[in-house]
Amino acid sequence: MIFFLIFSKIYPYIYNLAFVGNQFVLIVYVYTQINNCITINGIKMNHTILTNTEFFQRITGNECQGLSSAYNSFVAKVIEHCHTGSDMKHIAVALMYAEIELQFHQVSDDGEMSVYIRKALAFVKKMQRHLSAIAIQVPPLNPSSNEKNNTPALQWTGNAIDLVEMIYGISEMGCINNGNIQLNELAPMLYTFFGVNSKDCYRFYTDIKRRKNDSRTYFLDKMQVKLNEKMRRDDELERMRR
Repeated sequence: MIFFLIFSKIYPYIYNLAFVGNQFVLIVYVYTQINNCITINGIKMNHTILTNTEFFQRITGNECQGLSSAYNSFVAKVIEHCHTGSDMKHIAVALMYAEIELQFHQVSDDGEMSVYIRKALAFVKKMQRHLSAIAIQVPPLNPSSNEKNNTPALQWTGNAIDLVEMIYGISEMGCINNGNIQLNELAPMLYTFFGVNSKDCYRFYTDIKRRKNDSRTYFLDKMQVKLNEKMRRDDELERMRR
């Protein structure tokens, strides 16, 4: 798709140059136009920043001498590009380009060069997964915004009985203050955190106990199912990307 978009932009110029008959000029011009057309949001993108390295020069030239040092420099370049780059889109495209070049690099044997190519490819894929994980992390809450308007950061919009079920589950897990907090202290704090008026926890808990199913924790069970479904979807997307 990208190739056709680029070709459509430069085709009129290629057509005019063809009549000149200077093939060298034509090749140089096409190469320059392609480089100039590869942009994101109007900013030229250096998609070959990871392939214009000593490591790629050596594997292309089938030179094993100094390959270990070149590989280490390539790894350092990938890390630097991923952690100091200003545009995540540019970083992603450069990684994908390097990944494809490594995948289709032909090696005649299973010797030292083949090992280093596989290691470089594995590292590039690991960095892609690392960046994807960072991109979907939940941003931290900004406490200063809550102090200004005295409104809760979050608003519970589910059923009150579901919130009580979760509060009892957290209490039983003992994961707050190492379990050194009573339910009658924990519940009001979580109510306030979720912007809910104080409820009669025990009344809702009694309703939960009266449920007839084998598992009476409807909300927690549904949460477990939903989270497992999400992880399966993410795993499938990751397999497709490979």
